[in-house]
Amino acid sequence: MWSIFAEKLIAGDIKSLARCISLVENETAGYEEFMQTLPGNENSVIIGITGPPGAGKSTLTDALIEKLIEENKKVAVLCIDPSSPFNLGALLGDRIRMSEWHNNPNVFIRSLATRGSLGGLNPKIIEISDIIKSAGFDYIIIETVGVGQSEIEIAGLADITIVVLVPESGDEIQTMKAGLMEIADVFVINKSDRPGANAFVNNLRQMLAPAFKNKDHEIPIIQTIADQKKGIEELKEIILFSHKDNKEKKQWLLVEKIYQMIQKKRMKDVDKSELYLQIQEQQKDFNLYRFINLF
Repeated sequence: MWSIFAEKLIAGDIKSLARCISLVENETAGYEEFMQTLPGNENSVIIGITGPPGAGKSTLTDALIEKLIEENKKVAVLCIDPSSPFNLGALLGDRIRMSEWHNNPNVFIRSLATRGSLGGLNPKIIEISDIIKSAGFDYIIIETVGVGQSEIEIAGLADITIVVLVPESGDEIQTMKAGLMEIADVFVINKSDRPGANAFVNNLRQMLAPAFKNKDHEIPIIQTIADQKKGIEELKEIILFSHKDNKEKKQWLLVEKIYQMIQKKRMKDVDKSELYLQIQEQQKDFNLYRFINLF
């Protein structure tokens, strides 16, 4: 079964791509061996789009798809949605704002649930990204839930991370600024036709100024109006060129991926129900640190 899927996947068959993602996400028997047989795709670029809810990430993604398609690129979009509390499936489903691309052969859109992941990403996001790369896509856009500072997990996966804010994001900046300074390769101030947009951009530049001292270049700040497609061309140009020749960052991204996958593999056999029973047995003489040391 897996060998047939691999052949069709590499040939660019979209149905096989969708099926492989589902099988891997559900950890179907043989998926680890399947992942080992897939060819790499060094030319594929992962774009992470993150930011607080309501910033217009989906509208920006839709506009960005159009610009990349104009460059004759194949684009995949992974929309990370909150999980349903009942079946752990994606709560929002495929985005209505991107509906015009569903029949385009050069665009693949998939909604994925966080399944309780605190970092705002799907637990199998690394594997899913590699599956899409093997299908020959040039760009993979990962649009995250927008859960705040814990969302810096995207920085360990994306070649370029775009943080989307709006002029009213002053409070979000204050609560997330440490994480944002670390992960952002580009800041996008969306809905910049709203009052106070220019002042917000100036404040953001002043806030980021100390961070520039330790960087080779300033982090670009772009003003956009995504629903009017304004500023998207400039963003596209940055994406097309900013990820090139950054070998050191790519090495660290690979280290981060390996670390996360080893962590998940080692935790796979830890059962919470079993932990609960063990704690009950040791309740009289229980010591948290002595108990943890058993593993």
